[in-house]
Amino acid sequence: MNYERYAALPAPDMKGERLWPGRRLLEAPVWCSVDLRDGNQALTDPMTVEGKLEFFKLLVRMGFKEIEVGFPSASGIEFDFVRELLIRKMVPSDVKIQVLSQCREHLIKRTFEAIEGADNIIFHIYNNTSDIQRHIVYGFRDDESLDMGANAAQLVKDLAAEKGIRVTLEYSPESFTESNPEFVRETYRRVIEVWKPSKENPMILDFPTTVENLMPNEFADMMELIARDIAGYEGVTLSIHPHNDRGTAVASAELAMLAGARRIEGTLFGNGERAGNCDILNVACNLLARGIDPKLDLSQILEVRKKYESLTGMRVHERYPYAGDLVFTAFSGGHQDAINKVLAYREKEPSKIWDIPYLPIDPADVGRIYESFVRINSLSGRGGVAYILEVYYGFKLPRDMRGEFSQIIQTISEDEGEVDRERIMAEFKKNYIDRKEPYHFKSINTTDEPTAIADNFLTVATLTYTDHGEVKSVTAKGNGPIDAAKTAISRDLNRSLRILDYSEHALTSGSNAQAAAYIHLFDCESGKTAYGVGVSSSTTRASIRAIFSALNRMDGEEVEDI
Repeated sequence: MNYERYAALPAPDMKGERLWPGRRLLEAPVWCSVDLRDGNQALTDPMTVEGKLEFFKLLVRMGFKEIEVGFPSASGIEFDFVRELLIRKMVPSDVKIQVLSQCREHLIKRTFEAIEGADNIIFHIYNNTSDIQRHIVYGFRDDESLDMGANAAQLVKDLAAEKGIRVTLEYSPESFTESNPEFVRETYRRVIEVWKPSKENPMILDFPTTVENLMPNEFADMMELIARDIAGYEGVTLSIHPHNDRGTAVASAELAMLAGARRIEGTLFGNGERAGNCDILNVACNLLARGIDPKLDLSQILEVRKKYESLTGMRVHERYPYAGDLVFTAFSGGHQDAINKVLAYREKEPSKIWDIPYLPIDPADVGRIYESFVRINSLSGRGGVAYILEVYYGFKLPRDMRGEFSQIIQTISEDEGEVDRERIMAEFKKNYIDRKEPYHFKSINTTDEPTAIADNFLTVATLTYTDHGEVKSVTAKGNGPIDAAKTAISRDLNRSLRILDYSEHALTSGSNAQAAAYIHLFDCESGKTAYGVGVSSSTTRASIRAIFSALNRMDGEEVEDI
């Protein structure tokens, strides 16, 4: 690798101790969506006016109070979109729309034509402050560049007063991370002197990582230096616009907030030039996971994703934080088991704080469902299969039985890949509940017979079943229906059978309630063991069916996959 061609940018001179590493995030920033401008310009097929109107309505529903709607002087469709928003009166009174313009007179004037009749506007002006771009790309002298922002701010101020439009000025030194810090400082100080910000006349200073080329901690250092510099000015909000070229836009945004940034410009799902912008939804969900009100409606994140994908033609990756199809899943057997156990524990011991392993937030809080918790593949363990059967179908498998059945599912997944819950239930029925060969239970009649001991009874059971198609009826005594039935079968088949474990539970409730029974059967002569499952409205019949299920699993041929 020809690494010597590259070099890190100079580290910011903090001029004293950093304060941001010791701070904690306590509140959400002001969010400004730039999906309709920065995001839209990066699409292969930019949105139409009607598409942008639909996207605008989505952003409003989510709770965005500041939305950059376009670059009106850049193209006809951008101009027309801003006009349509205003003509149709689609901007709520508590929402500010933001328009963008370079610091050029004719572009600023054209932008004011687009916002004619507006009431409350954020007018965003910018010019490039990096040495290489100013000198080589644009051919500007330093004094020309220093005056560009201030002259543009004065023009915006004059035209706003002339047209009676309430304007919040936003100024951005483009490519500022690649610029001389003192040059940037002098540029925005001249803009501040022109605008004269106050509570009544606010101003936004926005600092974009036009191309992300700093580590997140270095960006935080720069933000803290700027926050110190503007602390004496009233009515100035420190804003950031992080791009994601290094893949650390979210981290840069969070550390910048610790350093004093109070506003973030970004997009849904990080859409934007090259590697994209900072993903506002990612940062907002991170805040939610820390117990901070994100000040956005995140409750239907899948619906937002569906709308976003439809309007932009982009696709959200399956592993994308919070919104991807697979982010609330567990393929690992250990993860599945932990989730299952803690969820069950929290049903008995509720907690106000979400503390489920491997799930940073409750999926339900962002409109996801518990269905996605567990996905079964060849690496899944017994806990995941048991979780599926219990949560969706009500079967509470005994611990040792989980391994027996999960091995069946694992074999299938090794051949076919992921196994969905319907297939798991179908295999459970096929291998346990519906096993009726070579022995098929028909009926049982029981009576109690007193013994010599007072208040003690034996159960006399007459069992009817088929053995390889032959109908048989046998009678035996035992300490209850299950023991009597087991004894009858053992004698009739001339086998020594023992029940190692037995459990049952209600499967459904109400007048048509069903019970599920589980029998672990042992053949003392062959040494074979097998679990069986029976289901019936009668716990006795469910238990006898479980014995036959286990016996069929022990003696029957392997059933074919369905």
